[in-house]
Amino acid sequence: MPRGRIVQIIGPVIDIRFEDGHLPSIFNAIHIKHDNGVLVTEVMQHIGDDIVRTIAMDTTEKLVRGMEAVDTEKPIMVPVGKETLGRLFNVLGKPIDRGEEVNASQYYPIHRQAPSFAEQSVEAEMFETGIKAI
Repeated sequence: MPRGRIVQIIGPVIDIRFEDGHLPSIFNAIHIKHDNGVLVTEVMQHIGDDIVRTIAMDTTEKLVRGMEAVDTEKPIMVPVGKETLGRLFNVLGKPIDRGEEVNASQYYPIHRQAPSFAEQSVEAEMFETGIKAI
């Protein structure tokens, strides 16, 4: 997997220089290992000189210039399907409802095209929210 180094950190914005002419695609997930685990960032912009501008999906505390970053060569993927119904997830697809880990059979990128009108239902149907009103 292509590797780079952090060159600038401004709040949740992290600039990373990649070597060997590799420039990650827009929306690729970049992993940065640090003391608290792995920080996931997402490529938002190519700014020149083999540098990409990324947005951190969590806190950037304890990050420093020169830390290694790894391009996963794919976007952030989240679980979809019946296994996810009634569950709460963060932007990385991790459960935040204190439930068990999800073993989904399908994962989709967080950035994708909306379904076409032909794929959407036009029938009037009950939308259950689980909220009661008196």
